[in-house]
Amino acid sequence: MAANALPRRARTAVTAVFFVNGAVFSSLFARLPAIKADLGLDDGELGVALLFATIGLLIAQVAAGALAVRYGSRAVMRTVAPLYCAAVALPALAPTGEAFALGLLVLGGANGALDVAMNVQGAAVEARYDRPVMSSLHVAFSFGALTGAGAGALLAAGEVAPDAHLAGVAAVTVVAVAVATRGLLAPEPPDERRAAPMLARPSRRLAALGALAFCVLLAEGSVADWSAIYLRESIGSSQAIAAVGLAAFSLTMGVGRLAGDRIAVAVGPPTLAFVGALLAAVGLAAALAVQRPGSAIAGFAAMGLGLAAVFPLVVSAAANRPDVAPGPAIAAVSTTGYAGFMAGPPLIGLLSELGTLRAALLLPVLLCLAAAVLSPAVRRLPVRAGAG
Repeated sequence: MAANALPRRARTAVTAVFFVNGAVFSSLFARLPAIKADLGLDDGELGVALLFATIGLLIAQVAAGALAVRYGSRAVMRTVAPLYCAAVALPALAPTGEAFALGLLVLGGANGALDVAMNVQGAAVEARYDRPVMSSLHVAFSFGALTGAGAGALLAAGEVAPDAHLAGVAAVTVVAVAVATRGLLAPEPPDERRAAPMLARPSRRLAALGALAFCVLLAEGSVADWSAIYLRESIGSSQAIAAVGLAAFSLTMGVGRLAGDRIAVAVGPPTLAFVGALLAAVGLAAALAVQRPGSAIAGFAAMGLGLAAVFPLVVSAAANRPDVAPGPAIAAVSTTGYAGFMAGPPLIGLLSELGTLRAALLLPVLLCLAAAVLSPAVRRLPVRAGAG
């Protein structure tokens, strides 16, 4: 076998998991307006239900970082990826708002564990190349999200029920991840894994990376969860057009990530993060200022392009800490970041109850500006060897 055959196979495998993760995630949220209407939830009740996903995600991410050190990210991924895929059907099958919240709790927990494990595996793959590849892995998530959102738009237009749609997504993706995860990198020898710390030591740089991740992922989560509802209920577009907002955001994020690694090498990660965060703020502000479906979709698209490379840069910077193993370091910044990703949408819901959804979405605009200020934290250290 050629020397680079194993990393290439592992890169293909982890890329496939990133793709499936994005497709599963956006499949649910593209149908969120229909599920919300079927259950008779208002914005505040939906926000509270989404908080359950946050709780599951945060608990699982801390545990996943430690488990990735002890057992390797491959073992964690092979366990939680099928669970995550199967759990996407639970919220759509829920007969009550309470059952919907519990379904989101399970889905959020599985998603949190998978997210940490696949980023640890991605860092291990990146360490075996002589160039950055993390953005190219995250582009798979974006194109998976585009696929899920696009399919959701078509099925919503065809009046396919959300429960039938998401049950089909679960069946297909469980099989897909079971096949894909066979090619992942093996972990370090057991004695080396046990010697590594299972939790990241707090430091100023990790705190800055976590804050940057929080700002960026809160903005991303807000668009993912509320763009369709904003287009549908605040602007009055059709359900099919409402789903296009998330699809446009996912498309431009994917396009941006295609070039993210090359641009980071050319201009440096801090510059790329700074310009991207500013573009995201301007894009969302424009979507809120001009209340027409086409203008809003264009604004969401600009936001996706701006945010495209920022979180992959955060993950790479955390994984290359010289004093912390990749698993705990990624778990530390991801837990903080995904606190924003999952807590942001319910917060938007609660704020919209106090005012309007349009006013509530000004919060991620401000946090994108804060992300621009924090962009120096993603300065890349020399890539080191890592294990899956």
